[in-house]
Amino acid sequence: MAGEIFWHQQAALPLLFLLQLLPLCGAALVFALGERPAAVLAGKLAALAELLLAGFAASRIDSLQAAFQLAERIDALGYHVAVDGISVVFLLLATLLTLLMTLYGMSRGMISPGRLFAVLLLAEAGLVGMLLTVNIAWFAFFSALELWAVVYLLRRWASSRAETQALARFVQYQGFGLALFVAGCFVLGWGHAEASGGRWSFDLFELTGTLPPGKFQTAAFYLLFYGLAVRTPLFPLHGWLPNMAQHGLIAVAPALMVGVKVGIYGMARFVLPLTPDAVLAWQPYVVGFAMTGVFFTAALAFLQTNLRRLLAFAVVSHTSLLVIGLFSLHAAGIQGAMLLAANFGLAVTGMWFIVGFVFRRTGTTELGELSGLFERIPFLAIAFLTFGLAIVGMPGTPGFDAAHLVLEAAIDGFGALSTVATALGNVAAAGFLLWGFQKAFLSQEKSGVHDVDRTLPMEYLVCGIALGALLAIGFFTEPWLQLTDAASQALAARFAR
Repeated sequence: MAGEIFWHQQAALPLLFLLQLLPLCGAALVFALGERPAAVLAGKLAALAELLLAGFAASRIDSLQAAFQLAERIDALGYHVAVDGISVVFLLLATLLTLLMTLYGMSRGMISPGRLFAVLLLAEAGLVGMLLTVNIAWFAFFSALELWAVVYLLRRWASSRAETQALARFVQYQGFGLALFVAGCFVLGWGHAEASGGRWSFDLFELTGTLPPGKFQTAAFYLLFYGLAVRTPLFPLHGWLPNMAQHGLIAVAPALMVGVKVGIYGMARFVLPLTPDAVLAWQPYVVGFAMTGVFFTAALAFLQTNLRRLLAFAVVSHTSLLVIGLFSLHAAGIQGAMLLAANFGLAVTGMWFIVGFVFRRTGTTELGELSGLFERIPFLAIAFLTFGLAIVGMPGTPGFDAAHLVLEAAIDGFGALSTVATALGNVAAAGFLLWGFQKAFLSQEKSGVHDVDRTLPMEYLVCGIALGALLAIGFFTEPWLQLTDAASQALAARFAR
């Protein structure tokens, strides 16, 4: 991208800096207040303010422009931030989910809510930093910050040997993935130095087009892609998620890691534009693994006896569909993958919240021990079903149009046979989600279910907001399609032959 394209709209007000600063200040304030009631209020207000500021920033960009906008840059620090339509979608998702997690923490009656909120805001600072930066080294730094926050949450509230083991596996996988990504950053900087007479750079706009085809691109692609694939998580690098979902801090830690699909975002923002020749060379293999993952993890989901593990395999199965859309290298597929990521983030986070509410009532998420919950918590049951149907592309949700865009691109790029096979995998996903819903909520009531508490006001609020946002985007998809169209077209144009 030429510099004049980047500077299409120079920021008059440092909105993006404020977006990064606000959660850090909120975390510091909450930590200073300790466990006073004011700390909880401060945490929720900081999360709400961040969402509103993100909405204001979104209103300031021109969705018809493919160029990055609201640009801010400090060369001495390598500080370089800007947004386009794709960034804005992920930014709004991240800030909304953080607000919902603060509300969820209150509904759970969790110990040390002040400390929880401070760490949540630090994690949000990491997420927002990743979504705004156009410097890949800063992306790695913010990724490490968010991973630290998640590890702290898992470690702070671990209370059993199984939870400790889940944490150890999580650290192993994520540490390895982060190390790969950092090594990929090093290769990019080295390649730029080789091409520019010894000057290192990690800036997206300086790196684009300067990395010659061959060893540097191939090495950078491998390292960056696999580093992000661990985080995403993409089959077969998903081994950390089922254990964390079953034994980790329920809902909060999984939502932070997979609700905002920053792995997919990182691939779109850095891997595709910086290693285009390697992407074209390895596209068939990436898509082949993704198509295999749709079926394999769907089959594993049917074997699960725990609702949390079932949702974990649903995450992996549908993440494969996102990768298929992204690596179609087609504008419709890229746009569909971005919208599907937003749909998926809202839906799967809502389902994890509901599983947390069920666990609070019953002390279990084993499917064999759950039954008849629809009679006691009908709103949560309906919300769970709606979220599940949204994941598989129910009309009226963002997944409907997004999945059609992905499948359209897949037909164009990979042929009808492989696309039909992928669609059948999506049908299988619908099957195991409905099976899990039937076992937990509709099966014949067992003894003790009549003692389950009714839905609480805060639970109505948390699930109602997530459900309302999901359906609002689903019924009014056109503005979101317009928001992401120009950026998706620009990204796909790099691979036009």
